[in-house]
Amino acid sequence: MDKDRIEGSAKVVKGKIKEGVGKLVGDTKLQSDGSADQVEGKVQNAVGGIKDTLRGK
Repeated sequence: MDKDRIEGSAKVVKGKIKEGVGKLVGDTKLQSDGSADQVEGKVQNAVGGIKDTLRGK
């Protein structure tokens, strides 16, 4: 498994936590930062998946 997949998954989790906390406290900037982290993590995870596929794993 490519390290990008692991790091991407971690960013998605971190983003979900940030977004949840932002909703809880009413902080729209924290919410949007969390959403952005989730998107970035999903992209990084996809890149890692492509690398794994190219390596034949």
